[in-house]
Amino acid sequence: MNSRAEPDHDAWDAWHPLELGNRLAGVSKPWCIVGGWALDLWHGHQTRDHDDLEFTILRDDLNVFRQVLHGMDFYTAGSGIVEFLPPDTEPPSAIWQIWCQDEAEKSWRVDMMIEPGTLQTWVYKRDPRISRPRADMVRMTLDGLSYLGPAGVLLFKAKHQRPKDEIDFRNALPKLAAPERAWLRACLEMVHPEHDWIKML
Repeated sequence: MNSRAEPDHDAWDAWHPLELGNRLAGVSKPWCIVGGWALDLWHGHQTRDHDDLEFTILRDDLNVFRQVLHGMDFYTAGSGIVEFLPPDTEPPSAIWQIWCQDEAEKSWRVDMMIEPGTLQTWVYKRDPRISRPRADMVRMTLDGLSYLGPAGVLLFKAKHQRPKDEIDFRNALPKLAAPERAWLRACLEMVHPEHDWIKML
């Protein structure tokens, strides 16, 4: 029986992307920062506060990243339920998020997202009809941080349109290159055909 106390879901004290990069230095498996921080890496500066830090990995590589992220406890997160993932235990196939908790501080440091693609191909996990070569979707900062390009990030953000997502879209729109605008618009027409961002693109 699991006697662990229920973790505080709000106990976030997220790392800066550079801290994550330092911890993952030398890992050859694909990973990239996503979410709001990915957009700020693209902008080249921080545009707003971030409550968390998210990055993606391939499911088959999960144990590699668990071993590298020393001092962390790992919890599956899905449908509002956060549960401890014991060592050497695979998460259920329906789980796409692993929260990483600092063992000593009992605070969440990073959200490790599982993606369905391959080493060569990026696949949109909410609709596998949308895919592109990974080299076209993932970029790199001068500091060596991999991050998902802006069109991919905005595709994810389009679903919920939270206030921060609207801010991120409006900050990105003037800088978004024409091919990225066209790709994002086509994706939105496929998965969110009534979305108000379509006309703005």
